[in-house]
Amino acid sequence: MNKKYKIGGMTCSACSNRVERGVKKMDGIVDANVNLTTETLTVNFDENKLNEQDIEKKVNDLGYTVVKNTKVHTYKVEGMTCSACSNRVERVTKKIDGVIDSVVNLTTEKLTITIDEDLVTYGDIKRTVEKAGYKLIREEEVKVEKKKKSDKEKLFIRFIASIIFTLPLLIITMGHMVGMPLPHIIDPMMNPMNFALVQLVLTIPVMIIGYRFYYVGTKNLIKLSPNMDSLITVGTIAAFIYSLFGTYKIYNGDSSYAMHLYYEAAVTILTLITLGKYLEAVSKGKTSEAIKKLMGLVPKTATIIRDNKELIIPIDEVIVGDIVLVKPGEKLPVDGEVVEGSTAVDESMLTGESIPVEKTVGSKVVGASINKTGFIKYKATKVGKDTALAQIIKLVEDAQGSKAPIAKMADIISSYFVPIVIGLAIFAAIAWLIAGETPVFALTIFISVLVIACPCALGLATPTAIMVGTGKGAENGVLIKGGEALEITHKVDTIVFDKTGTITEGKPKVTDIITTDYSKDEILIIAASAEKGSEHPLGEAIVREAEERGLEFKGIENFDAIPGHGIKVNIENKTILLGNLKLMKENYIEVGSLGKESDRLANEGKTPMYIAIDNKLEGIVAVADTVKASSKEAIENLHNMGIKVAMITGDNKKTAEAIAKQVGIDIVLSEVLPEDKANEVKKLQGENKKVAMVGDGINDAPALAQADIGIAIGTGTDVAIESADIVLMKGDLRDVSTAIKLSKATIRNIKQNLFWAFGYNVLGIPVAMGVLHIFGGPLLNPMIAAAAMSLSSVSVLANALRLKRFKA
Repeated sequence: MNKKYKIGGMTCSACSNRVERGVKKMDGIVDANVNLTTETLTVNFDENKLNEQDIEKKVNDLGYTVVKNTKVHTYKVEGMTCSACSNRVERVTKKIDGVIDSVVNLTTEKLTITIDEDLVTYGDIKRTVEKAGYKLIREEEVKVEKKKKSDKEKLFIRFIASIIFTLPLLIITMGHMVGMPLPHIIDPMMNPMNFALVQLVLTIPVMIIGYRFYYVGTKNLIKLSPNMDSLITVGTIAAFIYSLFGTYKIYNGDSSYAMHLYYEAAVTILTLITLGKYLEAVSKGKTSEAIKKLMGLVPKTATIIRDNKELIIPIDEVIVGDIVLVKPGEKLPVDGEVVEGSTAVDESMLTGESIPVEKTVGSKVVGASINKTGFIKYKATKVGKDTALAQIIKLVEDAQGSKAPIAKMADIISSYFVPIVIGLAIFAAIAWLIAGETPVFALTIFISVLVIACPCALGLATPTAIMVGTGKGAENGVLIKGGEALEITHKVDTIVFDKTGTITEGKPKVTDIITTDYSKDEILIIAASAEKGSEHPLGEAIVREAEERGLEFKGIENFDAIPGHGIKVNIENKTILLGNLKLMKENYIEVGSLGKESDRLANEGKTPMYIAIDNKLEGIVAVADTVKASSKEAIENLHNMGIKVAMITGDNKKTAEAIAKQVGIDIVLSEVLPEDKANEVKKLQGENKKVAMVGDGINDAPALAQADIGIAIGTGTDVAIESADIVLMKGDLRDVSTAIKLSKATIRNIKQNLFWAFGYNVLGIPVAMGVLHIFGGPLLNPMIAAAAMSLSSVSVLANALRLKRFKA
């Protein structure tokens, strides 16, 4: 059985490692994978050996929590007459899988129910209550708690609050070193006690603000699984305790300790780390919003027929077999099969194909698509989690839940770095004690090692380069969503383009007009006049072309739409037939020499529409989705960079190859169903290729998430944009090569930053341990260590700013 859990309490890759390792050790676990970015644990387990409660308990034992999508709802229940009724409603609702608590108040006739929304829907509760003989009425939800601020907002508030206390503390402690005068009342030479107490007063609020570091860091230390927070905890607490000791010595008359207070070291560490974590949060992709946007596509209500009555009901109350009514312009609520009427349905939100599809009795329809022209009734065949849209949502979730390559490197670094630093600090302190130094000297060494090794520069190395790199990308119309995208993009060797709306314009246009006895404008006037009343998507393209040419329309009579074939209309006492080959054959009209022209147009990926006047074929108007002007150049640029280019489409092979030939595509993947696009990407990845997917439609979302890098066209749908790692804001395909070049420049900068950060630790830690002091050199006290730590962060920031010189 596969199951996903939202995990609370993880702060770094050491935490995700701990959860993954711990769960994998359980008997019955087939596989377990933790994604820190989405904070999800994906588990494959044997139901005969384990249940979900066992896994939840294990996560709790490891020091983390399983976060459930718990909500409290209040509904009105009609039909209850006594306490036996209210008890019955309570009893049956409590038995629903996913219901945590259920309470019925007979006096107010209200049911207050606590549910896990991942497992229970309103429809489930309603059906259960109605089966028990009562009626459930939806009311406004009860708000259990105020809307929580996002992690990003919380971190920003914590950083601002910390900086308010940190800046004056730095001025007080460092200002006099550079000639800044201090008021006599806090001058360390005149009033050392006041000097110490003011620092203490400014330090305590910052430590309270950063309580999360101490809570998580201490918990992980106790469980012998230290993380970055543990290092921060030990270093800042040691600095604080040492400073308290110094304050005590000043109180006892030893004013020399005024120059040996390290309150500002503790505060600076906390503030800079908070800044680093905020920058990291800013750079994270909006993974969950893509799912919310997908869910938002489905209408909230559906119009159905039950017991010969027309009812408007919530979408989650639609059941298989219901007859659904949809008017022109409305969205289809669920999947089904047409039982009455005919129409053209715009499925571009799901299939990506721009030309709406003709639907008649017996045709399959999908939820969230848009009914363009006719009134239809259809029988619901798939509802809830079984609909095509729900399946696409699941595919996006699965692809997003997989672990990114960059996370594995971070796991390895964090699992070794923190314990080694703590071990070196303890070792150095003990070694100096054995060598005969005082406990104060050993404590100084211990704090210096922890403070200088505190990973501020490491924390800033990647996010700062990302912030500058993404800012520069935005200037060039390329939105890069985070470090993982930058980590992988420069390695891409294969790019898959969606056809419709990506390589092509995404909207049908008249491309050819072929005539016999009439002029092209005459044929276009007749075709456009006939289509003026049809509202057919292909017809709209013809009407638009005539309007753009400034042609005058003719009056029509006896308009007759023939579903799946075309139209019949009278213009100036002439009978006009306009439509496909079927329409011509049914009316016994000879195609003649125009048949070859029709085949040629079809081979070029165009849709030919025949025009017959008084039962004689007089011309063909071809409509097609035209190639974007920038597509060919964009693909040439990628070829020049040594990158292979593929195209994926639901179109037939002939149409796809015609488009591919125009722009120079290497690999053509045609007749691919929306749900199979992600699988095609997966196949390419299976050939050891680093694959980027470029798309613009909702149907591209799973493939965008599955690809090593998803690149969305900014003029496409919100869902595609949210699912992607990179967004081309101008919709210009030439920006794909810009994105890759920017990625290479940024990743090079990140590597330089990491070199400086690691190099600083490699050089700084031995100095802090007192290696130079052994040979008569200086001892690095925590004050200098804190300053050096800050300088390392500044050097990383300065290096990141060099990215501003990047040119597309």
